[in-house]
Amino acid sequence: MPRTIVSGRLSPAALPIGLSVSRLLSVKYAAQRLPVSVLISARVCSFAVETKSSVDYVVEKEKKKILACPICYNSLAALISQPHESAEYPASGTHLQCKYCKKSYSANETHLDLTVASGTKQYTEPLPLSIELYRNPLVSFLYERGWRQNFMWGGFPGPEKEFEMASEYLKHVLGGNIIDASCGSGLFSRLFAKSEHFAMVYALDYSENMLRQCYEFLKQEANLIDKKIVVLARADIARLPFLSGSVDAVHAGAALHCWPSPSSAVAEISRVLRPGGVFVATTFIYDGLFRFVPFLKELRQEIMRYSGSHMFLSERELEDLCKSCGLVGFTCVRNGLFIMLSATKPTR
Repeated sequence: MPRTIVSGRLSPAALPIGLSVSRLLSVKYAAQRLPVSVLISARVCSFAVETKSSVDYVVEKEKKKILACPICYNSLAALISQPHESAEYPASGTHLQCKYCKKSYSANETHLDLTVASGTKQYTEPLPLSIELYRNPLVSFLYERGWRQNFMWGGFPGPEKEFEMASEYLKHVLGGNIIDASCGSGLFSRLFAKSEHFAMVYALDYSENMLRQCYEFLKQEANLIDKKIVVLARADIARLPFLSGSVDAVHAGAALHCWPSPSSAVAEISRVLRPGGVFVATTFIYDGLFRFVPFLKELRQEIMRYSGSHMFLSERELEDLCKSCGLVGFTCVRNGLFIMLSATKPTR
């Protein structure tokens, strides 16, 4: 996998206090989106001036806190913080509270719980099979130890290749923040973090056991310079805990077909994306001659009804879904039953 090597060109010791290599890289990639005239002007300035500008950018970027209450979508504030911990990225035992509705959310050793039902003790609700399957401890354990590799029979090229393909769609939002929706055990969350192309990586999943696996893999990751840029949170894809227009990119790897309501999920993704933000997803596709076989069309409806799985969506349906949720510029790459799609939030 291509990576940016920094140590041979710039020593971390030469950086100003508070500015890490990963933060400087995020500024570098963010600068690629600036107008050409601005870039030319910046290049004639001294290195000292450029460094000061970079520091100012990082400070302003980190001041913006984007986590929000999934009930009323207002900002969250920390009630109890450990010393030297950020209120935005709390440690175990921290409680977050909505500034408006006063709903509280807690964090355990592995992740934040930012679901609507967070904190309930008596209330439960049945969930579709496609959701409950991945909450199973055994499935969560096996997901990165053989389960995900089986997707190759359907045309999935494998995580590393999928990451490279997704990176092409995401190159216009480098330096920003990214949500890895339905992250599972964190395959892509770690790849996004190790690439150092994003300031923050939010790894979200509804399965507590998947997030525990994600946490364990993250702890064992030796090639990740700054693990604090990854935030693990339990969240509902249809009630994302982020402020509207606050996210630069959303990635969903092999997940869309498991969502109970893709329309609700994509509408939420559209809400949290900033103008110009990018949505990239991979899923299985239902297309070709199979669409015209009555028996298979009826079977598809039955599978969707009883399992909650939307595995069999066609390319036209996916494009129509993105368009109906306010996203534009739909494009895709296909291989067998595999499809990678991308769509963008319109700029104002």
